[in-house]
Amino acid sequence: MAGVLSSLARMGHATHCKRCLTGLPASQVDTDPFKMALVFYCLGTLDLTGQIPADIKASEKESWREWIWAQQVSGPHGTGFRPGPLMSTHAERVRYLHDEIMTWTDTDPRKDDTYHEASENAPQLIMTYTALLSLAILRDDFSRLDRPGLISFLKACQNEDGSFSSEPYGGDADSRTTYCAFAISSMLGDWSGVRVDRALAFIASCRTYEGGYGQTPFSEASGGPTYCAVASIFLAGQGEQLSESDRLRTVRWLIINQEPSGGFRGRTCKGADACYSFWCGASLSILEAKELVSELSIASYIASCQFKFGGIAKFPGDHPDPYHTYLSLAASALYPLPETLGATTWLLPPLDPLLNATRDTAEWAKRHIRIEN
Repeated sequence: MAGVLSSLARMGHATHCKRCLTGLPASQVDTDPFKMALVFYCLGTLDLTGQIPADIKASEKESWREWIWAQQVSGPHGTGFRPGPLMSTHAERVRYLHDEIMTWTDTDPRKDDTYHEASENAPQLIMTYTALLSLAILRDDFSRLDRPGLISFLKACQNEDGSFSSEPYGGDADSRTTYCAFAISSMLGDWSGVRVDRALAFIASCRTYEGGYGQTPFSEASGGPTYCAVASIFLAGQGEQLSESDRLRTVRWLIINQEPSGGFRGRTCKGADACYSFWCGASLSILEAKELVSELSIASYIASCQFKFGGIAKFPGDHPDPYHTYLSLAASALYPLPETLGATTWLLPPLDPLLNATRDTAEWAKRHIRIEN
């Protein structure tokens, strides 16, 4: 049976992501505003394929660490990480209001490690979550992390309905950002920055009749938001809030989204997409329903999405990118093939489904980010 399954091109996928750390192909330049998340998907791929620390120079790891720390910024609403420098040669514009006339200047009198309401590159929750995990992958000691400022940042991002905005001054407020706030609190070992009951009520309001969760209340159920909702509930240690009937309904919805190709679709009646092998597969793992998924089916679909020069695409024949590459490998780590198949190229380090990182990286993060009482 192993003969019908292609090998996992581990080195090709690692090379694709390492290349993207230095420059993006034309098909991916639209990800420039989300550099920090892109860094996480690239480093996460290197972590899963065993390239860190084995085949990465110490000087490279140090330069990556320094770049990430350069994105930690503080301001009136606490400390977080920004996406990274924007693709622009202009200095950040600073808005001043005087006599009800809006003017702009081309220089910022403030230091580059601060932000304010007029900042075009303020810290964001998703970028903060990915920055922390990226530093954990690089085994940083987190001595430079402003933990009290990070808790203030979480408080400033939470809205009255329990959701979290992407940044203190607004932005997207949905299950993704709420999950990031929960994951950060879990790594800190301190939940004082989150009004947990309100956040859980917001998550419950995103649940749909199908059993999945939407990104916001009254939205269509989708695999990514379902993962964010389920993982948040369990990160907070509130898994018992899901009744057995609700758990089974969610499991059923996730399972019927696996197509005959072995891939998962994110929404009802849509096509399969490699990233949902993780979003749906990890949700099933958290809900203790892994036995309902065929590991070989997941691997077969992911194998069909591999690009011959490295990287994994969302579906066969499409361009690869670090996002789908990392999440496909993460799914493969969660659903390892039986040893009897002899598919040794598919053997990857075990994954923590709640934090979405290798188990070793997740343990490093929780051990070194935690606030000491």
